[in-house]
Amino acid sequence: MWRVWLIFDPRQALVALSVFLFVLAILIHFILLSTDRFNWLDGGNNAVAATSASATATP
Repeated sequence: MWRVWLIFDPRQALVALSVFLFVLAILIHFILLSTDRFNWLDGGNNAVAATSASATATP
């Protein structure tokens, strides 16, 4: 394993890894914010309230 660090600079590898993980985390959060179920900024649970209201009104 130590020979790998002779090829790659550890500082650049760790910076690249941290930047990649940060971008991945932001991407996942934006994907979740685009859904109705997991959008915690617009109040959340809008889809659950809409389905329960329509289920009680249909009988």
